[in-house]
Amino acid sequence: MERTAWTDQRLDDLANRMDAGFARVDADIRELRAEIGGLRLALLRVGGGIMIGLVGVIAAVLVSPIGS
Repeated sequence: MERTAWTDQRLDDLANRMDAGFARVDADIRELRAEIGGLRLALLRVGGGIMIGLVGVIAAVLVSPIGS
């Protein structure tokens, strides 16, 4: 079995590939965070609309006459 030597050039190549991989993962995480921020805003809007609608229904039920 032949043993290969880890030269400085090979170690530099490995370090560069690892740096590129970490940069790609970092970019992916930043993209996911941006998407999650957009989803959070959408959920707040939908939830707020539902709450306003529910308050409106409750107010309509409380204001309506009991006998009708």
